[in-house]
Amino acid sequence: MSAPATSSTSIETSFAPFRQRMQAAGLSEAAIRAFRSSYAALLAGETGMIPENSIAPSKDLPCADALAQPEAGRAAALLRQTVLIKLNGGLGTGMGLEKAKSLLPVRGKNTFLDLIARQVLRLRAQTGGEVPLFMLMNSFSTSEDTAAHLAKRFPQIGGREDWELMQNKVPKVLADSKQPAEWPANPDQEWCPPGHGDIYACLAGSGWLERLLGQGVRYAFVSNSDNLGATLDPAILGWFADSGMPFVMEVTRRTESDKKGGHLAVRLRDGRFLLRESAQCPKDDEAHFQDIDLHRYFNTNNLWIDLQALKAALEANDGLIPLPPIMNKKTLDPRDGSSPAVIQLESAMGAAIECFDGAGAIEVSRMRFAPVKTTSDLLAVRSDAYELTDDFCLRLHPSRNGQPPHLELDGKLCKLVDGLEKHFPHTPSLLHCRSFRMSGPVECGPGVVLKGDAHVRNESASAVKLKPGVHEGQIAVE
Repeated sequence: MSAPATSSTSIETSFAPFRQRMQAAGLSEAAIRAFRSSYAALLAGETGMIPENSIAPSKDLPCADALAQPEAGRAAALLRQTVLIKLNGGLGTGMGLEKAKSLLPVRGKNTFLDLIARQVLRLRAQTGGEVPLFMLMNSFSTSEDTAAHLAKRFPQIGGREDWELMQNKVPKVLADSKQPAEWPANPDQEWCPPGHGDIYACLAGSGWLERLLGQGVRYAFVSNSDNLGATLDPAILGWFADSGMPFVMEVTRRTESDKKGGHLAVRLRDGRFLLRESAQCPKDDEAHFQDIDLHRYFNTNNLWIDLQALKAALEANDGLIPLPPIMNKKTLDPRDGSSPAVIQLESAMGAAIECFDGAGAIEVSRMRFAPVKTTSDLLAVRSDAYELTDDFCLRLHPSRNGQPPHLELDGKLCKLVDGLEKHFPHTPSLLHCRSFRMSGPVECGPGVVLKGDAHVRNESASAVKLKPGVHEGQIAVE
């Protein structure tokens, strides 16, 4: 049975300390309104869950591979109306990093950010100017390092006033009282990131939305900084502009590697597309959620947004995009299991697909999706299973037919980047590798080729030295 509705007056009373705290922290009214919307859903007893019986699988989407490139003049004209936005707020703490993940070397000395900057400069050379515009959505944790790196390596990109969109922060909510969490021992722990759904409040609250529209920019392409396959493709841009759709999500076929990631679906009650994340799936429906033949489209987090439509949607919804909240249950101090239980209210930017009438999706090949969330992903993109193209795009090699290698590295030894680089000082060839499982210490030397389904199980404390040559099947432990 659902919880009783909560009156607007009682919501405002409960929300008052959150508003006061956010105003004191200098957060915009747009950010406060977005958080209030999620908080109201929490008080109303909403769970954010999307049960299987409320949706249908998405199917029969248009395919980006069938699109033709626009002629050069039109492509340049469209690029002049477009801003490329990269989400760059992550520190990569899950991989042991203490700086922006985009500053991690991915090919030789080139970092993710280096390759993104080169992509932008190449596009600008095609237009003969300073467009398309380029922006980074930073967090307070990544802003300084990112600005210093770009100023040193790519000063032609401009200063942060030209490209920075600063992510907001939101208060953690005490699970029992639904009031703001307090932790005097470390006040920073009282706050959390609001998820990348914050981008809409950031654009509105910072003034960037009005600024972009005032400069004649109509289209935004948004993607993650750790996905170097997500280039600003003029063919998709031209199709999006011609479609008249307000919002489009790029999706790709799911594989075993991403069966736990958010998938596209159709809501039965109104026929709109929606995005269902794992945190929004009831336990009883997990088998359906992870069925890659049933729900076959995976959200790449590559989004196309009509900024005029975004402005209209904001004006029609009291200055916010009503994203479905994701309610993550945590402890206040993640390193202290005895600290109070809290709820972190977050949202996903792709969830906005259900907020725009007429929003759509387009199927793209795996070449446009090469994210790095784990050290296994990092090893894969550093290998020859991915190729660096002339336009500085890192893409799955065409010979792999859209199937990335499935890597299962030892979680205790290789979870962090320093552990990965200790055991893999040289990156093996993975071009013809379907899967590789590692259990126990290894040391990968130069010239190692992993082929087919390879695995090593080493129960000793001494590393197995992978010697030059082809390794397939069970790798012998000497």
